[in-house]
Parts: sequence; structure tokens; C-alpha cells
Amino acid sequence: MLDTELRTMINEVKDGRMDRRAFVQRMLAFGLTAPMATQILAVGGVAMAQSPAPYKPTKRGGGGPLKLLWWQGATLLNPHFATGTKDQDGSRLFYEPLASWDADGNLCPILAAEIPSIQNGGLAADGKSVTWKLKPGVKWHDGKPFTADDVVFNWEYARDPATAALTIGVYQDITVEKIDDLTVRVLFKNPTPFWADAFVAVVGCILPKHLFAEYKGAKSREAPNNLKPVGTGPYKFVEFKPGDLVRGEINPDYHMPNRPYFDTIEIKGGGDAVSAARAVIQTGEYDYAWNMQVEDEVLLRLEKGGKGKTVYSTGGDIEFIALNFTDPNTEIDGERSSIKTKHPLLSDPAVRKALALLVDRDGIQKHIYGRAGRTTANFLNGPEQFVSKNTKWEFSVEKAVQVLEEAGWKAGADGIREKDGKKLKLLYQTSINGPRQKTQAIVKQACRKAGIDIELKSVVASVFFSSDVANPDTYSKFYADIEMFQIPMTQPDPAQHMRRFHSRFVATKENKWQGRNFPRWVNQEFDAAIDAAEAETDPVKRAALYIKANDIMWQDTVTIAVQHRLKVGAAVNSLRPVLSGWTNDTDNIQDWYREA
Repeated sequence: MLDTELRTMINEVKDGRMDRRAFVQRMLAFGLTAPMATQILAVGGVAMAQSPAPYKPTKRGGGGPLKLLWWQGATLLNPHFATGTKDQDGSRLFYEPLASWDADGNLCPILAAEIPSIQNGGLAADGKSVTWKLKPGVKWHDGKPFTADDVVFNWEYARDPATAALTIGVYQDITVEKIDDLTVRVLFKNPTPFWADAFVAVVGCILPKHLFAEYKGAKSREAPNNLKPVGTGPYKFVEFKPGDLVRGEINPDYHMPNRPYFDTIEIKGGGDAVSAARAVIQTGEYDYAWNMQVEDEVLLRLEKGGKGKTVYSTGGDIEFIALNFTDPNTEIDGERSSIKTKHPLLSDPAVRKALALLVDRDGIQKHIYGRAGRTTANFLNGPEQFVSKNTKWEFSVEKAVQVLEEAGWKAGADGIREKDGKKLKLLYQTSINGPRQKTQAIVKQACRKAGIDIELKSVVASVFFSSDVANPDTYSKFYADIEMFQIPMTQPDPAQHMRRFHSRFVATKENKWQGRNFPRWVNQEFDAAIDAAEAETDPVKRAALYIKANDIMWQDTVTIAVQHRLKVGAAVNSLRPVLSGWTNDTDNIQDWYREA
């Protein structure tokens, strides 16, 4: 699209000659998505539309208990240390960001008084700053006022390497300054097309300065409130049993009118996805269950005559197999899977490419994921304008054998291939649930036919996704050769999703394994594409850079896409959960209610 034509259309929306819906439809015709069209309008000076919350209750409270099942229980309640969705979701009951995403990819204010735009002075025309106005009168659960000092502190806290926050990638390259008690400005080094990252959604949850200031840096893990949150959210902390239970009660001073609807809330952890689905859909013992990673045929059976149903939302979530580029069996300076080592088998590109040919995505979709899965070769699967058309996937034992033969991996007397005295044996780990163990079995069978010996390891989910730095079985420590799980895409933009594989974010002992680059993959061309994309203001050029980054990952077989997954929850028929494919399930928990 010509730049002049785009600017003309933006001006027509600003002047009222074209409505927002018509603009979005035109953008869709050019291959963009609704969320990106909304961002283009915001950058062009058109205030972001805020979707009206589908909320009917006319008073706060009175809704009784809200009982949730998260079959992976939270292990701590500090959002900056959340290594998995379970910890983010548990924290989100109590802590809040400035804004969150709705189902259509629009920003909705939470602790912000309004969404920044060029019209209201919030967005700088040069794309190098965003100014947030804070909602007045907000109180922390202990009665202290929420102010700009808290926002600035969270930036200082997360960007300090000694804090070892997982959110460091969001905050380390920006500057945050206080304008007044209810205004902060975020400054970017370069023009930044996607500014709604810091202080937005789950990575933007804000901690109280007066309780965490003493624990910034090396003492961060010693803070008592890592386990006893004091936030601004709709529910106040009551009880926490790591891996088992999170309980809260209504916040009578909550800053949104008539919210929350429920008097108490609990997230019960543990168990498995099938029993969680049954407890909601079939018996109605619980109101909602998260992440229904259950074979679709089981869900369809439970839905027949049950008390609940499955609920779906589409985003960019990906179930994948990650390959370890370091040696998990060699220890250097007290660290296994050290960036100072190379994997003895997977350093061979032929082995990685053979493994990619041995994942039967079509069979996995048909026999396991059903309605909740789509086949893909890409790690990046949305929004649409960022999805590569250059990649492809294929399932072929014969071609995998050919690749290995040509690379010198010959079958031994036991049928297992070997080269230079090294047997092609791999440890394949994942968390415990039905679909993942069935996927493991499918991959193992195909690998065996190709002469690769796979040992399977299944780890209890609360352990695999644990934030405990002493735990040896977490996905971030990666003491295996390959591992499989899902990474949710928590915003309608690829910056955060793709940034994790930048070499700056390699998980190490030094950063308490909080770096998000757990495969320990280092590629200068990928780094350059990500750095360029994060500073590129032209939407077409920016999309091309992210497609390039995805394609580099695909060519180097850093990950093997298993399924592009829809978010699947289970809800009793009376519950009205507010969900979005672009954020976590609890990110709009203040808007949940029940109807008779």
C-alpha cells in the first residue's frame, strides 16, 4: 500500500469521513489484522477504540465464590519471576498492569486513566515516547496510594540484572520518568512502533514500591511478599499453598465500579487436565478450568449432557519441541547445559532436520488436538501479517533416513545410528498430560524407524514450570536433549514472543536461569533481524523482519512446531468469563460474572 494512500485513509478516519470498521476492513484486504490496524490508527493520531466490557452486574459482590482449576498450580506470586503461565495467572488476581488486551486486540485501561494516543498527547509523533496518565484514587490492598513512584520503581526493579526478573527484556532498554504523581513517561532509544509492551498485560503487572524497594537487586528472592501479594486488583490475598492453592477475597475498595462480582476466589492447583475438564463440564464442581490440553474426543464426550462446555479463543500460541544447543550432560563451573558447551549430537544440522521430518503434525492434529489445533511449520503464527509463507513441514521417515545417511550417521547392529563413536540417543522431556505423552509416543515411534533412540521423560507440570531456581527439572534449566511444551503469545504483536531467542536472553546460572532463551541458541543474523524489527516504524518492513527471524529459526531447526494451538478453557454454563487469545485467562478477571 502506498504511504500517501494510507495517510489519506487515516485522515479520513480522523475527520469522520471513514468509520473505523471500514478502515479495518481495508487493512484486512491488504493482509493486516484487526489488532495491527488498530495500532496503525493509534500511531496515526486516531484514539484507540475501547471495547465496551460485556459486564451486566449493577453492584459489587454478591456473586458468591468463584472456583477455578489450574492443573498446574502456581509456585510463587511475583509476576516478574513467573516462569510459566500458572505463576502469571496466580499473580494476576492481585496485581494489575496499566492496561490489558481484549478479545479483539484492543487495549483497555486498568490502572491507566486512558489509553495513550496522539490525540490525547500520550503518543509522541516521533514514536520515541509514550505518556501514561494514571487513574486517581487507586489504593494498594494495605491502603497506601498507588502513584507514579510505583510505576517508575517497577522499571528500576525489573531492569536490574541482579533482580533476575524474567521481564528484564521488556524494561532494560527503556527509560521511565515521573512527570507528576499521576503521570509517567516511557522513553525509547529509537522510534518504537509497538509501544504497548511495558506495563501492559501480564508482563506489566505493578508491584508496590513501599513493600519491594528493600528487595530490589540481589535480595529480590528474599521478599516476603513474593508469596503474600499486596496489589491493587479486584481480590485481596488470603492464602497461598505453592503448587496447590491460591485464595483471595473481594477488594471492597476496588477502583472499577460494580466490580468484582464474586465475593471470594480460589485457584486450585494440581491434578491433570482431564480431571479438571470433568470437574467443570461434567460435574460442575468448579466454575472454570484453564488450558484444556485434553484429546478432543474426550472433550466432545464430556460436553454431551454435561453442566459446562469448552470455550475457545484464537491467538498465536504454539506447542513445539525445542532442541538443546548445549550439552546437558557436561558440567562447567557448576552449570549443566552451559552456553560454553556444544551439544554432541544436535550440533549437527542434519540431526535437527531429521527430527523435524519425524514429527507427524497431521496425525497429531487429527487424533489428539482436533478443534484446538492447526498444523504449522512456524514458531510465529500471528497476527496474520507476520506469518511466514516461506516455510513448510513434511512427515517422512524415508527422507529423515536419507538426511542422516548422507551426514554419515550409520545404523549399528542394534539399529541405532552412530557416528564418530557417538550413538544417536536423545532424552525427550515434557510435562505430564495426556496429549503430550501421546505426542511423545508418536514422535518416539517415528524416530525409532529412522534409527534414533528416544528416551521419554515426563515431569509433573508444577515442577516442570516451576520458578524455583533450585529445581533441576524445569524447562528453563533444560537438562535434556529435546523438550516440548507451549508458549502462549500474550499480545497481538510478535516483539515479546520472538525476542526470547535473542542471544541477550540465554538462560544461565548467572541470571538464575531466568533468561527466556532456554535452547541457548545464538545466531547473529537472527539477533540483527530482531534488533532491526524493534526499531522499524514501517509496518510492512517490520513484518518482513519478523518473518525473516521466523524463517532463520525454521532453517536452523531451533524449534519444531507441533501445533498452532487455540486457547481452550472449560466453563460451567452459567459463567461469563472474559477471555482473549492475546493474553492470559485471568488478565480480565475483574469482568467475570455469572448469569442464571
